[in-house]
Amino acid sequence: MLSRLFRGKYLAHLRQAFDQGQLTFPGKLAPLAAPECFQHLLTTLARHDWVVYAKAPFGGPAQVLKYLARYSHRVAISNSRLLSLAEGRVTFRYKDYADAQRQKTMTLPAEEFLRRFVQHVLPRGFVKVRHYGLLANRHRQDKLELCRRLLLVVTVLLLTTAASATADVSPVHPQRCPQCGGQRFVVLELLHRAKVDTS
Repeated sequence: MLSRLFRGKYLAHLRQAFDQGQLTFPGKLAPLAAPECFQHLLTTLARHDWVVYAKAPFGGPAQVLKYLARYSHRVAISNSRLLSLAEGRVTFRYKDYADAQRQKTMTLPAEEFLRRFVQHVLPRGFVKVRHYGLLANRHRQDKLELCRRLLLVVTVLLLTTAASATADVSPVHPQRCPQCGGQRFVVLELLHRAKVDTS
């Protein structure tokens, strides 16, 4: 019921925004600027079931800010991974993905640590985004496995095509009868069986 209500409200507000000229349709979406095309889109969307995910409400603005900060202002290294600062050297914990994702520690001069940290600071005008598309968290492993399988198929096809292009192809000589030299063969045993079955 929530899904249908959300779908109806969403499409109604979308229609209202279209009628008030608040929507723009750049590039390939330009045909949707025509009222009949836009109405056809709304009709098509209304025929499909929508999946609505309703997250439990937050306890207050502080929790909302903390939740959103993980997505929009996540830093390169969290405070919990910083172990010590002594004699101008920073020791921190990291996960070594090349060694079965084991937790290890590293100590760097403070200048080198800051240099690495600043590399994660975005220039003015850039916006932080999470992974999307094939690298999105949802079903990422399945999608990457599918990509690897498809790439392997393409690689095998390219290799076999290249091998066949360079292979020495000689003409096929048809079989000939050792008695008469003809190319037409008749299996006498099958004909003999057919005669016996019919008689």
